Amino acid sequence: MTIDPGRHRITHLLYLHGFRSSPRSTKARLVAERVQRDHPGVTWWCPQLPPSPAGAMALVNDGTVDWPADRSAVIGSSLGGFYARYLGLARTWKRALLNPAVHPARDLARYIGEQTAWHDPQERFFFEPAFVGELQQLETEIDRMASRGPVSPALQYALIAQGDEVLDWREMQRFCSGGQMTVLPGSDHAITDFPDHMDALMDFLQLVG
Repeated sequence: MTIDPGRHRITHLLYLHGFRSSPRSTKARLVAERVQRDHPGVTWWCPQLPPSPAGAMALVNDGTVDWPADRSAVIGSSLGGFYARYLGLARTWKRALLNPAVHPARDLARYIGEQTAWHDPQERFFFEPAFVGELQQLETEIDRMASRGPVSPALQYALIAQGDEVLDWREMQRFCSGGQMTVLPGSDHAITDFPDHMDALMDFLQLVG
């Protein structure tokens, strides 16, 4: 029997940006450029997520409903990393978490009110109190799914910066335990040295050509 070497390679890749961010984030653009250059056969999607966590998950679920579980992967940064952990557990997808938010309900409660978009200060949105409850529900779901068993290193990779000025790297390390993990001794929340770690990320994802 002939075995197709590309059978379990990733054909569909989703990127989820962080709070106040967008598909125009530096990391999202760098990954998009790499995929388009080296992996033109991959279906790539980086949507603009609504401020509602429930709305964001509904958008993502609707947009990926037909994606194959064994050939799909998600990358998430900050709040997007929290979403990626949830989606990866729910769908049994490969997930790469970049400085993921661990307790967004706690951390974002102070941002209730009008906010500006990071890449366009003229763009404004309202972060509603109900959104904190939606995050709490997702946290509960993550805890429930994670309790089923240990995380497979083949399914999860994390890039964590000890120099993150927004999130506690120790919390991130615990959140991502079990999977593959690279802990950077410095760097920052944006992971400004992200290009240095792109090869490791791509090695984990194993995208089709």
